[in-house]
Amino acid sequence: MTRSRVIPVLLALCALATAVDLLSLATGFGPGHTLAKPLLMPLLAGWAALRGAPRLLPAALACGWGGDVLLLSDADPAFFAGMASFAAGHVCYLVLFARVGRPHTRAAVLAPCYAVVLTATVVLLWPGLPHELRPPVAVYSTLLTAMACTAAVRLGPVAGAGGLLFLLSDTLIATGVADWPQPPCPDLWIMLTYVAAQFLLVRGVLDGLGGRREPAAAYREVRSTTP
Repeated sequence: MTRSRVIPVLLALCALATAVDLLSLATGFGPGHTLAKPLLMPLLAGWAALRGAPRLLPAALACGWGGDVLLLSDADPAFFAGMASFAAGHVCYLVLFARVGRPHTRAAVLAPCYAVVLTATVVLLWPGLPHELRPPVAVYSTLLTAMACTAAVRLGPVAGAGGLLFLLSDTLIATGVADWPQPPCPDLWIMLTYVAAQFLLVRGVLDGLGGRREPAAAYREVRSTTP
């Protein structure tokens, strides 16, 4: 099967795995979630790689996959390891956004807004968090917020929406740990916002790469048609 045929197949399989996972969470079918969740990021990473994504993008998704698998367990060590895996993914995203994106004047407006959101979230959650979780949550939240802000500043609204949804997804997890009131089926909303976040971040990166390559492609086209 050629690459042009494999690419839509991988995206369709990712969409199918997402539907199975969300439906399983909505109906309380645990085995379906356990089976589908580990498939999501590898399928998305394969789709991105075949579309010419830089290596850091599949690396970030691989870290997300590690966190996904680890958080299938309720054990405390698995939670810490999962948080560390996601944090490594945010570092990959930050480096990637710095390479792919472009500086923009909106940084002067957005960066303070994200800083306020980070500070307010940590301050509000702090009393409800177990003492051993407070330092790692503060560090992780800083990385996550920096990733979301950088996505919006350097790549634009698509990646920026992905960063915001990632913030929302992880905030839902944190509020659950802090014993805040939760919406019905919180795991469903956590996964829905998380999968949408990762997809939008991938699309934002791929769109950014397309914008960078267009001038070179146009130049080659002109050169090829010049007698």
